[in-house]
Amino acid sequence: MTALVALIVMLGMCAVIPMGLALIDEPGLRRLRRGWPVAAVAGSAALWLPRGAAATALATAYALATLALALHAPRRLLRTRSLAPREIAVLTALVTPAVAGTALVAERSGHQLFGFDLRILSLTVPHFHFAGFAAALVAGLVCRAAGPGRAGPLAALSVPVGTLLVLAGYFVDDWAELAGAVVLTAGMWLVALLTWRDLRTTAPDRTTRALLGVSAAVLLATMLLALSWALGEATGIPHPTLAWMAATHGLGNALGFALCALLAWRRLRAHPSTHRPTAHRPTPYRPTASATEEAGTPA
Repeated sequence: MTALVALIVMLGMCAVIPMGLALIDEPGLRRLRRGWPVAAVAGSAALWLPRGAAATALATAYALATLALALHAPRRLLRTRSLAPREIAVLTALVTPAVAGTALVAERSGHQLFGFDLRILSLTVPHFHFAGFAAALVAGLVCRAAGPGRAGPLAALSVPVGTLLVLAGYFVDDWAELAGAVVLTAGMWLVALLTWRDLRTTAPDRTTRALLGVSAAVLLATMLLALSWALGEATGIPHPTLAWMAATHGLGNALGFALCALLAWRRLRAHPSTHRPTAHRPTPYRPTASATEEAGTPA
């Protein structure tokens, strides 16, 4: 694992996931949030040790924390009985760090899990912290705050679907991964559009508006890079290398999108009269309700 990728992963472990968990209204998460720093420190230490028993043990400690987080997804589903798009987004956010944790254990132990190269496994770790957890969570937050309309639910649904299609593409072929990248990019661009057009313009202060604006603008470039890479892998046309993607797409999504977006939503949380971003207070799923009605239902 390169130093840059390790630093990006540390940002996800130590900052992005804790900030994101604080925005999910789920009573059972309180204890996990309190203990998360311990797991994040263990996972961070594993990144810098040579592959072997010590690194694997520390990575396993972090993976167990991600598994504990993933177990909240079925509990939440049983409690809410909601399959609203914004709920699918938050369920995805709860589950995807476990994919990253599993890949981390395999990579730190030197095991080619499912036959994947160790370099691919090392890049899977940041991908499912940011494209998995952060992107799905922000899509759900944006869906809830954007109000009535089809764009919010479509974004909240297409980001998780795109992420899972990319994961499935690992096991199928490059064309399946390209299909996932197209769906994920479309969803992220919808998130960017709604953030820029609806949320940024009504944010309560200049700093929050700037953070929302940066998070939206960065997605236009970083997701275009993701598309170019996936297209190149599928067709063989020239495309960026993995190292270049980590330095551009990866770093941009980590700092420009995920960190800025979550910092903005933390600030919005202090102004509940605007967007009430303690999002994901779930409403019961009503199968006969339209997507527009579902998006406009108060939490």
